[in-house]
Amino acid sequence: MIYLVGLGAGGAREMSADALGALRRARRVLLRTASHPAATTLRLAGIEFEPLDSLAPDADAEARAQALAEFVLNAARETDPLAYAVPGHPLIAELSVRLIMEKAQQMGIPVRIVPSRSFLEPVLEAVRYEMSHGLQLLDAGTLPNVQTNPNLAQIYYQLETPELVQRVKNHLLRHYPPDFPVTLVHAAGVEGATETKTIPLDQLDQQRLDPLTSLFVPPAPPRQRRFEGFEGLVEIVAILRSPEGCPWDREQTHESLKPYLVEEAYEVIDAIDSGDPERLCEELGDLLLQVVMHSQLARERGTFDIHQVIQQLNDKLVQRHPHVFGDVSLENAEQVLRNWDRLKREQKGDSSILEGIPRAMPALMRALEVSQRAARAGFEWENIHGVLEKLQEEESELRCALEQGEPSRIEAEIGDLLFTLVNVARHAGVDPEESLRRMVDRFIQRFRWMEATAAQQNRSLESLSPDEWEALWQAAKQMT
Repeated sequence: MIYLVGLGAGGAREMSADALGALRRARRVLLRTASHPAATTLRLAGIEFEPLDSLAPDADAEARAQALAEFVLNAARETDPLAYAVPGHPLIAELSVRLIMEKAQQMGIPVRIVPSRSFLEPVLEAVRYEMSHGLQLLDAGTLPNVQTNPNLAQIYYQLETPELVQRVKNHLLRHYPPDFPVTLVHAAGVEGATETKTIPLDQLDQQRLDPLTSLFVPPAPPRQRRFEGFEGLVEIVAILRSPEGCPWDREQTHESLKPYLVEEAYEVIDAIDSGDPERLCEELGDLLLQVVMHSQLARERGTFDIHQVIQQLNDKLVQRHPHVFGDVSLENAEQVLRNWDRLKREQKGDSSILEGIPRAMPALMRALEVSQRAARAGFEWENIHGVLEKLQEEESELRCALEQGEPSRIEAEIGDLLFTLVNVARHAGVDPEESLRRMVDRFIQRFRWMEATAAQQNRSLESLSPDEWEALWQAAKQMT
């Protein structure tokens, strides 16, 4: 039998009668730490104990808990009953107790929980916090492997070394401003010895701390918060959409946000073209905001959230790259794209290689995507000369349509000619959308130069003769 005994939060009044009785009955008593007021109580009661402070003192919280659990279980094989006594309540903030219970069950060793009051209640009493609004109880040694929630109050315990205190401070400064008030509670539950001290967060590492000190961090309203990283962005958007948030953001829908999504995508393209990394960084953030905003709208409707969006993307990337995450062998980019198309059709159940191309895409981009997919399936000219011959053929058909004056046929033939030009661009290794965008930029630059030159001559462009237009255009081409 192993008695897992809680020593209470402080002195003799905090220890339960059941706990004291279990310690008297045990043939051997192990104390997790003698740096606790209960150690004096046990000495006065004539109960001998073995402190375990020297067991793995330099290990992290998890490693020390493992060492304590192994020591107690080995001792239980030799002594029955055995008592392992810990501060507070054995089921609150005691990782070693959890490990002992798990392994004792596997080993067939019976375990009995013998509680006393934990340190939690005296800390809450000292800071006068009513915990129905929520509370996180965190071992300082587990940081940064746990996620704190600044919307809830937090209590950090086992601030036993300067390194742990610095780790807690650095972690909290990611979420709170340096002057955010936090409260240190020393010797909670020890009659006549309990002390509280409220300080700015950035002074935490300048205070006297020991194993009897806990840190209380109150919940922070949004105006006192620091929002960091991707999770911070997700929370900001949720706050903006809340009843206390922004009226404009609360009114948005998937449909109303569509223009902004397209606009932000094009601003990213402009930033790439500018070659300015700071601008690109900013514009990518604006585009990311659109993704998070749509995900928040879906979360409010209960359909999905941003974490599901990311997980689906993770799964898709792994599935679509079997040559990286599996045992498929693909030798070049062309084979990768063909395999991607095949996997996409199989996973989505598409019957055509051309399914799933958004109709809302800009026409040139959509035409290029259609052309590329058809070519990967084998519908392709042998070389660019065949495409140029097709271009001449389409031009002749357009001329015939123009001569006959049939509007519907003219429209169709212009479409055929444009689609053939897209194929010419693809064979030449040129993005037709980008090519046209740059050509329009050149045209605008040249036209503005012509306007400025005509203005210097006190003339309007409308007053120029055809020959003057041509001369000015040729000059503009030379200048720009």
